Amino acid sequence: MPLGLGRRKKASPLMEEDDVGERTSLGVSSAGGVSGGSISPQVPGLPPPATALRPRLVFHAQLAHGSPTGRIEGFSNVKELYAKIAEAFNIPASEVMFCTLNTHRLDMDKLLGGQIGLEDFIFAHIRGQKKELEVYKSEDSLGLTITDNGAGYAFIKRIKEGSIIHRMQLINVGDMIEAINGKNLVGSRHFEVARALKELPRGRAFTVKLCEPRKAFDMIGQRSSSSASSAGISSGRGTLRLRAKGAPTVEEPVREVSVIEEKAIQKVDDLLESYMGIRDSDLAGTMVELGMDKQNPDDFSQALDRTLGDFAFPDEFVFDVWGAIGDAKAGRY
Repeated sequence: MPLGLGRRKKASPLMEEDDVGERTSLGVSSAGGVSGGSISPQVPGLPPPATALRPRLVFHAQLAHGSPTGRIEGFSNVKELYAKIAEAFNIPASEVMFCTLNTHRLDMDKLLGGQIGLEDFIFAHIRGQKKELEVYKSEDSLGLTITDNGAGYAFIKRIKEGSIIHRMQLINVGDMIEAINGKNLVGSRHFEVARALKELPRGRAFTVKLCEPRKAFDMIGQRSSSSASSAGISSGRGTLRLRAKGAPTVEEPVREVSVIEEKAIQKVDDLLESYMGIRDSDLAGTMVELGMDKQNPDDFSQALDRTLGDFAFPDEFVFDVWGAIGDAKAGRY
């Protein structure tokens, strides 16, 4: 069957899709692991058996610019987490821009994604000063890597040294992109914002409205987020994986990425920049993970649609990604 034949685009959740075939609730065992629930036969005349309780874990959090410590519990996805943080600190949920783990600094290697180590400390970065700037696009690439918080805010994750944006001292890592040329981008995914930036004509100026995170005194003047620490989130007690549907699950620490996967991720990240104007190693890693066990490009294409259908990847891009994964598996780095 030709690549993409019969593919049906399906909007994906902001976080990851539930495991296929998962039908029972998951609870936390007394040893700290995950115990699988089971469905008992229904006895006529009796009420249905109670479902297993979802993991009820308690995390500690602070506002990154400084605050007392709050207790956060009872959430199953990123939006609910932000709501719980807002409730704990008596602020609107819309004030929470993103969270970092185990550091109050703007370290994008410690950005909270779909997993939280069970011993991780959460720092919530909230909205600070707004700014509106005019940028002259003298080159095709602005030198930005865009990501989003999973709840409608896209922000700057990286700034390439020597790039157009790097030369503008008022634009920093962590700045949320609210609007471009008057078009509101709140609620957009990171790839939509990146596409809007890429489509801006070269040789013209544009205006961008930004909102920076509120900073503590020792964070003033910080532009980038270089870190020698590992980007993986792990602890000796495993991680909590957040899901868009169903209960969160407690899993073993994140496994190490193999050399083959690492090389494939690098190639896919290059393809993302070429086709979509973004660099996103997390997205590239998800695509590689989906493709490592697939036997043909059509199975890979269908897996992408199930998990990342919101991106609406063109067939030629999917084919190139499949080729990059195949080259890495064959040792053609």
